[in-house]
Amino acid sequence: MHFTLYSRSYCHLCQEMLDALFLLQRPGQPFTVEVIDIDTSPDPSLLARFDELVPVLFGDLAQPELCHYFLDVPAVQRYLENAKTTA
Repeated sequence: MHFTLYSRSYCHLCQEMLDALFLLQRPGQPFTVEVIDIDTSPDPSLLARFDELVPVLFGDLAQPELCHYFLDVPAVQRYLENAKTTA
């Protein structure tokens, strides 16, 4: 299980979302989080896409975002539950 968090280093909302996300981790269902700083990424399209939206959380990058600004706990829990049943 893997999440991608588009973020900024100086963004308190980004850190709050990351902290809240890790609180949802349960034994037997670990996950990783890749934090991508849109300001230092070599991909300029990330800054153009997420500039005013960070933090932005994705589960599957091929799917729509799970949430931005604040962690949508029910959406993340649904994603985790769906991933558990398809694994």
